[in-house]
Amino acid sequence: MKWTDGIRCLTLLATVLPASVADLVAAEPVGGPWARHTIDDTSRGADGTKLADINGDGLMDIATGWEEGGITRVYLNPGHGKATSRWPAVTVGRTPSVEDAVFADLDSDGALDVVSCCEGRTKKVFVHWAPDNREQILTPQAWKQDVLADPENGAQQWMFAWPMQIDGENGVDLVAGSKGKNAQIGWFQAPKGGRDLSAYRWHPMSAAGWVMSIWKQDMDGDGDSDLVVSDRRGPLRGCRWLENPGIGSVQTRPWNNHFMGAQDKEVLSMALGDLDEDGLQDAVVAVKDMKILFLKRLDRAGLKWHTYVISADFSAGNTRAVVVADVDNDKQPDLVFTTWNAKGRHGVLWLEYGRTPSEHLWTPHQISGAERGVKYDRIEMLDLDGDGDLDLLTCEEREGGRGMGVFWYENPFGKRQQSAPADTGKPRR
Repeated sequence: MKWTDGIRCLTLLATVLPASVADLVAAEPVGGPWARHTIDDTSRGADGTKLADINGDGLMDIATGWEEGGITRVYLNPGHGKATSRWPAVTVGRTPSVEDAVFADLDSDGALDVVSCCEGRTKKVFVHWAPDNREQILTPQAWKQDVLADPENGAQQWMFAWPMQIDGENGVDLVAGSKGKNAQIGWFQAPKGGRDLSAYRWHPMSAAGWVMSIWKQDMDGDGDSDLVVSDRRGPLRGCRWLENPGIGSVQTRPWNNHFMGAQDKEVLSMALGDLDEDGLQDAVVAVKDMKILFLKRLDRAGLKWHTYVISADFSAGNTRAVVVADVDNDKQPDLVFTTWNAKGRHGVLWLEYGRTPSEHLWTPHQISGAERGVKYDRIEMLDLDGDGDLDLLTCEEREGGRGMGVFWYENPFGKRQQSAPADTGKPRR
């Protein structure tokens, strides 16, 4: 019997034992930590990673804001053969208290710009205009920084943004969310040409408390993109989606709100994915008290949901972010999650279910180990070394006062499968 089969037996046993006993059966993550490769650790407080191919080479590059360092940087993917080394980087602007950085071609010139959302005392959305010549991407002086029109006169602590074509006119628009008093989710309507930042117009979609995630997704099958959000605090907290009313003046008014679940929880980052493989996009969300919620979608209209609670209390920190991904290439979706308050505890793990994803107790596997790391952030899963499996890209902002920076964990399953005997055709489970 393989060791993984033994673990699955323990997990199955846990499902029929009382909760207090079950927690003891599978309380410690199995396996060893993955190799970690640093992309950059030269500033302070790396706070999130977002991806796009900025130089047209077919590889995903990274935008990251360094909150305590007060800068936004872009990293160019050096390719599979050099991915384990530090990546070429450029500081595109000075952004005190930056919380989020995302690629967006706001002026439709074919060059991806960068948008930085800042909270704290800054309370601004900065745009970093990319150079026209891709050969100058790594030249700091070739980037030009400007400030987006402020709809609230410095009252919004901006947390998150995504580019999204909403009104079908001019260039791409920009969806953004904030936190704190009078927080909102809304969109900046792009003017003709997109370059005049004073001409952008802000349209509130919904009140908010503390926006932690924004995703664009057609939730009701009507052909346009709706917004899916996780909101940490306030009367509208939980996971919900905002229904795009369709092109016209109605888009400039608040969008209809549809709750998905977790209204009684303090939620953090959320992700979408078909966890139970029934053809419908479910949602998974990290909650503060060491749990992950599986929000199972029950209809194509996006109006019916059922919540399952999955334990994340495996000698780990408080749950911070979660995604759906096939970690071990067994054609079955797994969960990967990061944590905060993880000093001396596991900071990053992946979970594998036995019979069904609705189970409370999944098998936990190490990724980061417990030696280093305090506060991790959102997750991107992609194959960075070209070995056929999904590696994990994230950042950490508190270790040693500076944080561990931007880095990726090397998934070992691709190399294991490359050296394994030929497939006999027998089912793996």
